[in-house]
Amino acid sequence: MEKSLIQRLLLSDTGSKILTIVIVISAIIVPALNLLTPVDSVLHISTYTVTLLGKYLCYALLALSVDLVWGYLGILSLGHGAFFALGGYAMGMYLMRQIGDRGVYGNPLLPDFMVFLNWDSLPWYWLGFNHFSMALLMILLAPGILAFVFGWLAFRSRVTGVYLSIMTQAMTYALMLTFFQNDFGFGGNNGLTDFKEILGFNLQDNTTRCALFFTSAVALLSGYALCKYIAQSRLGSLVMAIRDSESRVRFMGYRDEHIKLFIFVVSALLAGIAGALYVPQVGIINPSEFAPIRSIELVIWVAIGGRGTLYGAVLGAFVVNYAKTFFTAWAPEAWLFILGSMFVFVTVFMPKGLVGIYNQVITRNTKNKSIKQSLANMKKS
Repeated sequence: MEKSLIQRLLLSDTGSKILTIVIVISAIIVPALNLLTPVDSVLHISTYTVTLLGKYLCYALLALSVDLVWGYLGILSLGHGAFFALGGYAMGMYLMRQIGDRGVYGNPLLPDFMVFLNWDSLPWYWLGFNHFSMALLMILLAPGILAFVFGWLAFRSRVTGVYLSIMTQAMTYALMLTFFQNDFGFGGNNGLTDFKEILGFNLQDNTTRCALFFTSAVALLSGYALCKYIAQSRLGSLVMAIRDSESRVRFMGYRDEHIKLFIFVVSALLAGIAGALYVPQVGIINPSEFAPIRSIELVIWVAIGGRGTLYGAVLGAFVVNYAKTFFTAWAPEAWLFILGSMFVFVTVFMPKGLVGIYNQVITRNTKNKSIKQSLANMKKS
């Protein structure tokens, strides 16, 4: 009996089944317990927790995008934070335009930081951002065009390995320096903040927070299904072949640079969507999202979860960010040392990440059983 599309994409293996069930149940239970239970009930989930979990879902979608290019295509990108931030800025520009005359200076056309810097008119690249459709378009176009131009130049020039990683890192660093400038028109060091509403709904309302959480869960499942579809298709076989032996794929007549460019752009789009969902939930976007350390952290999430599995990237994003939330409150100065220690431990003792532990245990048990069976057969003979 032929399996349905959902079964092939979301329920095809144990890891995907667990991930799908957990996300679907969470998307229903978390908003319900926030909105339908009294605040003093033990079952009540606070709005702070809903927002925190929504942020983790956005990070998980971002980790998926990194796993697609690193785990399957073999490109170690250290610049995916740039695509995430560009999607976030596109959403932030729309949210800033929704403030209207409710800002500190009461200017209905200009955001507060422009009034403070004595700007007398809205820059041309801000025009149209009072419409949500414009924001949606730019959430995809901004990271997509940057990924296309960067990938087209890099892949046609056969830049690979550590050189490509350095170039992606340089790209996000250059963007960070650019966005830090006050005269660039994006709020400089402070970025964009003080958002009031989205699509006419107050961002501080519990219902809006729950809706953003639910939307993030749907986006994560959709992104997972898309990545799974690519991985299971003929294109996915070519992508993994490029990862394992790029020159052999090229000699077989395939245009490997086109395949790499396509996957790189799809990955950037997923990162941009993650950034757009992240901004209304945390209430701010600033140039620190372009910081090189942020992009390096993404790689560590995927490495700790287990690259090349997709659900491992999601698990890694949740585990590391929960640990970050805990340790930055308990010992903020020690967090980077803890993060580095986790990465070294996983690299040395768990090369396939957390999701690889189960497979290692199963393989070891099978090997022990085989040895015992062989010894028993030798004694009988």
